[in-house]
Amino acid sequence: MRIVLHDFSGHPFQAELSRKLAGRGHTVDHVFSEQYVSGKGHLRRQPDDADGLTFSGITIRTPFKKYAAISRLRFEQSYAKHWIRQLEKQQVDQVVACNIPLFALVRFARYARRRRLPWVYWHQDIYSFAMADELRRRLPGPIAGLGARILIGLERWCAKQAAHVVAIGPAFTAVYEEWGIPASRTSVIPNWAPLKDVHPVDRDNGRTSDLFAAAADLRLLYAGTLGRKHNPLLLVDLLRTVRASGIETALTVVSEGEPADELAAIALREPGLSMRVLPFQPAGDLPDVLGSADVLVALLEPDATKFSIPSKVLSYMAAGRPILGLMPADNPAATDILASGGFVTEPTAEAAERSTTWLAELVKDPDAVAEIGHRTRVVAEQKFEAESITDRFEAVLQTATVKG
Repeated sequence: MRIVLHDFSGHPFQAELSRKLAGRGHTVDHVFSEQYVSGKGHLRRQPDDADGLTFSGITIRTPFKKYAAISRLRFEQSYAKHWIRQLEKQQVDQVVACNIPLFALVRFARYARRRRLPWVYWHQDIYSFAMADELRRRLPGPIAGLGARILIGLERWCAKQAAHVVAIGPAFTAVYEEWGIPASRTSVIPNWAPLKDVHPVDRDNGRTSDLFAAAADLRLLYAGTLGRKHNPLLLVDLLRTVRASGIETALTVVSEGEPADELAAIALREPGLSMRVLPFQPAGDLPDVLGSADVLVALLEPDATKFSIPSKVLSYMAAGRPILGLMPADNPAATDILASGGFVTEPTAEAAERSTTWLAELVKDPDAVAEIGHRTRVVAEQKFEAESITDRFEAVLQTATVKG
């Protein structure tokens, strides 16, 4: 089968799926945006990759401005146009569309409908819900309500055009039912992390000195995007509270964008805070980066919990480190954190104080840190079995057909 797997974000586990599919004899072109800044996977050919695997990064002249509405719309239209021109030159049996921004996805879906090209919508987030919430924050009620209905209608139309929809969690299925998508055309396949690419390493490794001061008794690390679904100031509150308790603590944030810049400004103003902000690191360094920390921190705001499962937690689990989740307890990621012995508390002003008690116990008991880390990796190995996940995706691709 000739497959184009287009993951706009360029994340690690999507790249692993492309590698697995190519290893089974499929021809796979893995497409991603070069301009989207995020934690990337291995997006270049590796020595052991199958011959049928290629990687195609897309760069266009239009700049990507995430939070500038008009510029963002212009970018998405140009991006989709570029990708469609690329598709016109290829012989394709199936397309998998993942993390593609909504207006770019609409343009692709129209093209696929005209060409009768079957495609699978790998649905990572219901973008229109988040966009509708943003409209309600910025615009008067009636205008925001109209805009929200239009956005949700566009995403519903795209989902209905797909030959099959793969969701990352069961909460999506109720939305699909409301949208009129038959259950026979939907599947739930949770996200994962590539266990070969992200694995436990020694706490002191080749990247540790770049990330943490030698004197720190407790090393905290946040690695991943910071967007509307996260409150980055919770990280500052956490660090201040833990340090105020008498624990010599350092926090490193690996991220980019406006929230990361805000944290960097705080770190510059308060050098005694022991906070470093670094840009996204090379994919090959991810095990050492995550492994340098004692505890890995995840964030998620309450209004994002139903349709968002932070993929950074999956990489954290693969790294085999204790995880602190400042997130609603009903999120699937919170369930995984608790199952491995980590700590979860609501992302509120009181979260830092509750977290400090748990962190203080870990500092007193290094063996507990090692045990929780081991349990975390075991849970990851149980859940992230790449061959069975590939079986499920392959079955979806083989049965998906163009709607009549």
